[in-house]
Amino acid sequence: MPVFADRVTHGHHLHVEGASSQAPDGCLTVGLVNNMPDSALVSTERQIHELLKEAAGERPVRLLFYALPTVKRTDWGRDYMSRTYSFAETLADGAVDGLIVTGAEPQTPDLVDEAYWPELGRVIDWAKGNTSSTIWSCLAVHASVRHLDGIERRPLAQKCIGIFEQEKRQAHPMLDGTPDRLLMPHSRWNEIRQGDLEAHGYSVLTRSGTAGVDTFVKQQSRSLFVFLQGHPEYEALSLLGEYRRDAGRFLRGEAEAYPTMPNGYFDEAGERLALEYREQALADRRQETLAKFPAERLAGHVTHRWRDGAVGLYRNWLAFLSARSGRTGD
Repeated sequence: MPVFADRVTHGHHLHVEGASSQAPDGCLTVGLVNNMPDSALVSTERQIHELLKEAAGERPVRLLFYALPTVKRTDWGRDYMSRTYSFAETLADGAVDGLIVTGAEPQTPDLVDEAYWPELGRVIDWAKGNTSSTIWSCLAVHASVRHLDGIERRPLAQKCIGIFEQEKRQAHPMLDGTPDRLLMPHSRWNEIRQGDLEAHGYSVLTRSGTAGVDTFVKQQSRSLFVFLQGHPEYEALSLLGEYRRDAGRFLRGEAEAYPTMPNGYFDEAGERLALEYREQALADRRQETLAKFPAERLAGHVTHRWRDGAVGLYRNWLAFLSARSGRTGD
Protein backbone atom coordinates (compact mmCIF):
# COMPACT_ATOMS: atom_id res chain seq x y z
CA MET A 1 0.00 0.00 0.00
CA PRO A 2 1.34 3.49 -0.84
CA VAL A 3 2.11 6.40 1.44
CA PHE A 4 -0.61 9.01 0.87
CA ALA A 5 1.69 12.00 0.51
CA ASP A 6 -0.13 13.17 -2.62
CA ARG A 7 -3.41 13.59 -0.73
CA VAL A 8 -2.54 14.14 2.92
CA THR A 9 0.26 16.39 4.10
CA HIS A 10 2.56 14.58 6.48
CA GLY A 11 3.15 16.08 9.89
CA HIS A 12 6.59 15.82 11.46
CA HIS A 13 5.32 13.28 13.97
CA LEU A 14 2.23 11.86 12.27
CA HIS A 15 2.57 9.60 9.25
CA VAL A 16 -0.15 8.31 6.94
CA GLU A 17 0.91 4.97 5.55
CA GLY A 18 -0.30 1.73 4.07
CA ALA A 19 -1.14 -1.13 6.39
CA SER A 20 1.76 -3.23 5.12
CA SER A 21 4.41 -0.71 6.16
CA GLN A 22 6.43 -1.18 9.32
CA ALA A 23 5.74 1.14 12.23
CA PRO A 24 8.77 3.06 13.54
CA ASP A 25 9.97 2.13 17.03
CA GLY A 26 7.90 3.75 19.77
CA CYS A 27 5.18 4.83 17.33
CA LEU A 28 1.48 4.52 18.11
CA THR A 29 -0.63 2.99 15.33
CA VAL A 30 -4.17 4.29 14.82
CA GLY A 31 -6.57 2.77 12.28
CA LEU A 32 -9.31 4.82 10.63
CA VAL A 33 -12.30 2.86 9.31
CA ASN A 34 -13.71 5.52 7.02
CA ASN A 35 -17.37 4.84 6.17
CA MET A 36 -18.23 8.34 5.01
CA PRO A 37 -19.86 8.82 1.58
CA ASP A 38 -17.64 9.41 -1.44
CA SER A 39 -18.15 13.18 -1.30
CA ALA A 40 -16.66 13.28 2.21
CA LEU A 41 -13.95 10.61 1.96
CA VAL A 42 -10.97 12.90 1.41
CA SER A 43 -12.21 15.66 3.71
CA THR A 44 -12.70 13.12 6.51
CA GLU A 45 -9.16 11.80 6.00
CA ARG A 46 -7.87 15.37 6.21
CA GLN A 47 -9.92 16.27 9.28
CA ILE A 48 -8.85 13.21 11.26
CA HIS A 49 -5.24 13.55 10.15
CA GLU A 50 -5.00 17.22 11.12
CA LEU A 51 -6.71 16.68 14.47
CA LEU A 52 -4.45 13.76 15.36
CA LYS A 53 -1.40 15.69 14.19
CA GLU A 54 -2.21 18.62 16.47
CA ALA A 55 -3.14 16.37 19.39
CA ALA A 56 -0.04 14.20 19.02
CA GLY A 57 2.45 16.98 19.63
CA GLU A 58 5.86 15.29 19.89
CA ARG A 59 4.33 11.82 20.17
CA PRO A 60 4.91 9.73 16.99
CA VAL A 61 1.67 8.39 15.53
CA ARG A 62 1.01 6.32 12.41
CA LEU A 63 -2.42 6.50 10.75
CA LEU A 64 -3.75 3.63 8.60
CA PHE A 65 -6.89 3.71 6.43
CA TYR A 66 -9.42 0.85 6.31
CA ALA A 67 -12.71 0.41 4.44
CA LEU A 68 -15.84 -1.72 4.58
CA PRO A 69 -16.37 -2.90 0.98
CA THR A 70 -20.11 -3.27 1.62
CA VAL A 71 -20.64 0.50 2.11
CA LYS A 72 -22.40 1.91 -0.96
CA ARG A 73 -19.93 3.60 -3.33
CA THR A 74 -19.85 5.11 -6.79
CA ASP A 75 -17.43 3.70 -9.36
CA TRP A 76 -15.01 6.49 -8.42
CA GLY A 77 -15.29 5.66 -4.73
CA ARG A 78 -14.69 1.95 -5.25
CA ASP A 79 -11.66 2.64 -7.42
CA TYR A 80 -10.27 5.23 -5.00
CA MET A 81 -10.59 2.95 -1.99
CA SER A 82 -9.23 -0.09 -3.82
CA ARG A 83 -6.06 1.88 -4.53
CA THR A 84 -5.58 3.64 -1.22
CA TYR A 85 -7.37 1.67 1.55
CA SER A 86 -7.09 -1.78 3.08
CA PHE A 87 -10.21 -3.85 3.72
CA ALA A 88 -11.31 -3.81 7.35
CA GLU A 89 -11.07 -7.60 7.47
CA THR A 90 -7.29 -7.21 7.26
CA LEU A 91 -7.23 -5.45 10.65
CA ALA A 92 -6.62 -8.88 12.13
CA ASP A 93 -3.38 -9.17 10.12
CA GLY A 94 -1.64 -6.38 12.01
CA ALA A 95 -1.68 -4.53 15.30
CA VAL A 96 -3.34 -1.18 15.93
CA ASP A 97 -3.28 0.51 19.32
CA GLY A 98 -6.49 2.39 18.68
CA LEU A 99 -9.26 2.59 16.12
CA ILE A 100 -11.49 5.41 14.88
CA VAL A 101 -14.71 4.40 13.11
CA THR A 102 -16.83 6.98 11.29
CA GLY A 103 -20.49 6.83 10.37
CA ALA A 104 -21.97 5.97 6.98
CA GLU A 105 -24.79 7.67 5.09
CA PRO A 106 -27.97 5.65 5.91
CA GLN A 107 -29.60 3.78 3.03
CA THR A 108 -32.39 2.09 5.05
CA PRO A 109 -34.67 3.18 7.92
CA ASP A 110 -33.30 0.44 10.23
CA LEU A 111 -29.54 0.11 10.66
CA VAL A 112 -29.68 -3.68 10.83
CA ASP A 113 -30.91 -3.70 7.23
CA GLU A 114 -27.84 -1.88 5.94
CA ALA A 115 -25.67 -3.93 3.59
CA TYR A 116 -22.62 -3.26 5.76
CA TRP A 117 -24.30 -4.32 9.04
CA PRO A 118 -22.76 -7.83 9.39
CA GLU A 119 -19.31 -6.57 8.45
CA LEU A 120 -19.48 -3.62 10.83
CA GLY A 121 -20.57 -5.99 13.60
CA ARG A 122 -17.42 -8.04 13.05
CA VAL A 123 -15.31 -4.87 13.36
CA ILE A 124 -17.07 -3.98 16.63
CA ASP A 125 -16.49 -7.45 18.06
CA TRP A 126 -12.87 -7.48 16.90
CA ALA A 127 -12.17 -4.06 18.42
CA LYS A 128 -13.29 -5.23 21.87
CA GLY A 129 -10.40 -7.65 22.20
CA ASN A 130 -7.77 -6.18 19.89
CA THR A 131 -7.54 -2.45 20.60
CA SER A 132 -6.69 -0.50 23.72
CA SER A 133 -9.46 1.94 22.80
CA THR A 134 -11.82 2.65 19.92
CA ILE A 135 -13.56 5.92 19.08
CA TRP A 136 -17.01 5.59 17.49
CA SER A 137 -18.24 8.70 15.68
CA CYS A 138 -21.78 9.89 14.94
CA LEU A 139 -23.74 7.14 13.10
CA ALA A 140 -21.12 4.56 14.09
CA VAL A 141 -22.17 5.34 17.68
CA HIS A 142 -25.76 4.39 16.92
CA ALA A 143 -24.72 1.20 15.14
CA SER A 144 -22.30 0.05 17.84
CA VAL A 145 -24.65 0.46 20.81
CA ARG A 146 -27.38 -1.28 18.81
CA HIS A 147 -25.04 -4.19 18.08
CA LEU A 148 -23.61 -4.38 21.59
CA ASP A 149 -26.68 -3.81 23.75
CA GLY A 150 -29.72 -3.52 21.51
CA ILE A 151 -30.10 0.20 22.25
CA GLU A 152 -32.31 1.86 19.65
CA ARG A 153 -31.62 5.33 18.36
CA ARG A 154 -34.57 7.73 18.55
CA PRO A 155 -35.61 10.04 15.69
CA LEU A 156 -35.58 13.79 16.32
CA ALA A 157 -38.36 16.17 15.33
CA GLN A 158 -35.82 18.24 13.40
CA LYS A 159 -32.14 17.95 12.58
CA CYS A 160 -29.75 18.57 15.46
CA ILE A 161 -27.14 20.77 13.81
CA GLY A 162 -24.80 23.41 15.16
CA ILE A 163 -22.36 24.08 17.97
CA PHE A 164 -23.57 23.12 21.45
CA GLU A 165 -22.02 23.83 24.84
CA GLN A 166 -21.51 20.61 26.79
CA GLU A 167 -21.94 20.11 30.52
CA LYS A 168 -19.27 17.85 32.01
CA ARG A 169 -21.18 15.18 33.92
CA GLN A 170 -18.26 13.47 35.65
CA ALA A 171 -14.47 13.49 35.82
CA HIS A 172 -12.70 11.21 33.35
CA PRO A 173 -9.22 11.07 31.78
CA MET A 174 -10.78 11.85 28.39
CA LEU A 175 -11.77 15.27 29.73
CA ASP A 176 -8.54 16.19 31.54
CA GLY A 177 -7.46 19.72 30.68
CA THR A 178 -10.33 20.39 28.27
CA PRO A 179 -12.02 23.82 28.41
CA ASP A 180 -14.71 24.39 31.01
CA ARG A 181 -16.98 25.50 28.16
CA LEU A 182 -16.60 22.43 26.00
CA LEU A 183 -18.15 23.19 22.62
CA MET A 184 -19.01 20.46 20.12
CA PRO A 185 -20.44 20.37 16.58
CA HIS A 186 -23.43 18.06 16.03
CA SER A 187 -25.18 17.10 12.81
CA ARG A 188 -27.73 14.28 13.04
CA TRP A 189 -31.39 13.30 12.73
CA ASN A 190 -31.37 10.77 15.59
CA GLU A 191 -30.13 10.48 19.15
CA ILE A 192 -29.20 7.98 21.82
CA ARG A 193 -30.87 8.91 25.10
CA GLN A 194 -29.04 9.14 28.38
CA GLY A 195 -31.45 6.87 30.28
CA ASP A 196 -31.07 4.09 27.71
CA LEU A 197 -27.29 4.31 27.95
CA GLU A 198 -27.06 4.37 31.73
CA ALA A 199 -29.44 1.40 31.98
CA HIS A 200 -26.81 -0.60 30.05
CA GLY A 201 -23.75 0.52 32.01
CA TYR A 202 -22.49 3.38 29.84
CA SER A 203 -20.97 6.43 31.56
CA VAL A 204 -22.12 9.75 30.10
CA LEU A 205 -19.24 12.25 30.23
CA THR A 206 -20.73 15.28 28.50
CA ARG A 207 -24.19 16.38 27.43
CA SER A 208 -26.06 19.47 26.29
CA GLY A 209 -29.45 20.55 27.53
CA THR A 210 -30.37 21.22 23.90
CA ALA A 211 -28.55 18.49 21.95
CA GLY A 212 -28.57 15.72 24.56
CA VAL A 213 -25.75 13.24 25.09
CA ASP A 214 -22.43 14.02 23.47
CA THR A 215 -19.56 11.86 24.80
CA PHE A 216 -19.91 8.57 26.69
CA VAL A 217 -17.71 5.56 27.41
CA LYS A 218 -17.85 1.89 28.34
CA GLN A 219 -15.17 -0.73 28.87
CA GLN A 220 -15.60 -3.58 26.39
CA SER A 221 -13.32 -6.54 27.14
CA ARG A 222 -9.77 -5.08 26.91
CA SER A 223 -10.83 -1.92 25.02
CA LEU A 224 -12.22 1.38 26.27
CA PHE A 225 -14.97 2.30 23.81
CA VAL A 226 -15.36 6.08 23.45
CA PHE A 227 -18.57 7.27 21.77
CA LEU A 228 -18.88 10.74 20.22
CA GLN A 229 -22.33 11.70 18.94
CA GLY A 230 -20.75 14.98 17.84
CA HIS A 231 -18.00 15.79 15.38
CA PRO A 232 -14.92 17.22 17.14
CA GLU A 233 -12.93 16.66 13.94
CA TYR A 234 -15.04 19.10 11.90
CA GLU A 235 -13.20 22.00 10.30
CA ALA A 236 -14.51 25.53 10.67
CA LEU A 237 -16.61 25.43 7.50
CA SER A 238 -17.83 21.81 7.61
CA LEU A 239 -21.28 22.72 8.95
CA LEU A 240 -21.57 25.53 6.40
CA GLY A 241 -21.08 22.99 3.64
CA GLU A 242 -23.77 20.74 5.13
CA TYR A 243 -26.16 23.68 5.51
CA ARG A 244 -25.69 24.62 1.85
CA ARG A 245 -26.14 20.98 0.79
CA ASP A 246 -29.40 20.72 2.74
CA ALA A 247 -30.62 24.02 1.26
CA GLY A 248 -29.98 22.53 -2.17
CA ARG A 249 -32.02 19.46 -1.33
CA PHE A 250 -34.93 21.71 -0.34
CA LEU A 251 -34.67 23.79 -3.52
CA ARG A 252 -34.63 20.64 -5.69
CA GLY A 253 -37.71 19.28 -3.93
CA GLU A 254 -35.80 16.43 -2.26
CA ALA A 255 -36.68 17.71 1.24
CA GLU A 256 -40.00 19.13 2.40
CA ALA A 257 -38.73 21.77 4.80
CA TYR A 258 -35.99 24.37 4.55
CA PRO A 259 -33.03 23.24 6.70
CA THR A 260 -32.59 24.33 10.30
CA MET A 261 -29.95 27.01 10.73
CA PRO A 262 -26.94 25.60 12.62
CA ASN A 263 -27.25 26.50 16.30
CA GLY A 264 -24.60 28.87 17.67
CA TYR A 265 -22.55 28.65 14.48
CA PHE A 266 -22.78 32.06 12.81
CA ASP A 267 -22.34 35.39 14.59
CA GLU A 268 -25.32 37.77 14.68
CA ALA A 269 -24.54 39.30 11.30
CA GLY A 270 -24.14 35.84 9.81
CA GLU A 271 -27.49 34.72 11.18
CA ARG A 272 -29.17 37.74 9.60
CA LEU A 273 -27.52 36.92 6.29
CA ALA A 274 -28.65 33.28 6.51
CA LEU A 275 -32.21 34.34 7.31
CA GLU A 276 -32.25 36.73 4.34
CA TYR A 277 -31.27 33.91 2.02
CA ARG A 278 -33.89 31.64 3.58
CA GLU A 279 -36.57 34.15 2.63
CA GLN A 280 -35.27 34.20 -0.95
CA ALA A 281 -35.29 30.39 -1.10
CA LEU A 282 -38.84 30.14 0.24
CA ALA A 283 -40.04 32.77 -2.24
CA ASP A 284 -38.19 31.28 -5.23
CA ARG A 285 -37.99 27.53 -4.66
CA ARG A 286 -36.07 26.20 -7.62
CA GLN A 287 -32.64 24.69 -8.13
CA GLU A 288 -31.22 27.84 -9.73
CA THR A 289 -31.68 29.78 -6.48
CA LEU A 290 -28.89 27.74 -4.90
CA ALA A 291 -26.39 29.77 -6.96
CA LYS A 292 -27.29 32.75 -4.77
CA PHE A 293 -26.41 30.93 -1.53
CA PRO A 294 -23.97 33.34 0.20
CA ALA A 295 -21.36 30.72 1.15
CA GLU A 296 -18.31 33.00 0.92
CA ARG A 297 -19.97 35.79 2.88
CA LEU A 298 -21.24 33.38 5.56
CA ALA A 299 -17.75 31.89 5.90
CA GLY A 300 -16.59 35.25 7.25
CA HIS A 301 -19.04 34.92 10.14
CA VAL A 302 -17.78 31.55 11.43
CA THR A 303 -15.17 30.97 14.14
CA HIS A 304 -13.54 27.59 14.89
CA ARG A 305 -14.51 27.88 18.56
CA TRP A 306 -14.53 24.14 19.34
CA ARG A 307 -10.96 23.36 18.21
CA ASP A 308 -9.30 23.55 21.65
CA GLY A 309 -11.79 21.09 23.13
CA ALA A 310 -11.45 18.73 20.16
CA VAL A 311 -7.66 18.70 20.39
CA GLY A 312 -7.88 18.14 24.15
CA LEU A 313 -10.13 15.11 23.73
CA TYR A 314 -7.86 13.51 21.17
CA ARG A 315 -4.70 14.41 23.10
CA ASN A 316 -6.12 12.58 26.11
CA TRP A 317 -7.08 9.62 23.93
CA LEU A 318 -3.57 9.33 22.50
CA ALA A 319 -2.14 9.59 26.01
CA PHE A 320 -4.39 6.72 27.08
CA LEU A 321 -3.23 4.62 24.12
CA SER A 322 0.40 5.43 24.96
CA ALA A 323 -0.02 4.42 28.58
CA ARG A 324 -1.68 1.14 27.62
CA SER A 325 0.97 0.33 25.02
CA GLY A 326 3.93 1.36 27.20
CA ARG A 327 4.96 3.99 24.62
CA THR A 328 4.49 7.02 26.82
CA GLY A 329 5.91 9.63 24.42
CA ASP A 330 6.39 13.22 25.58
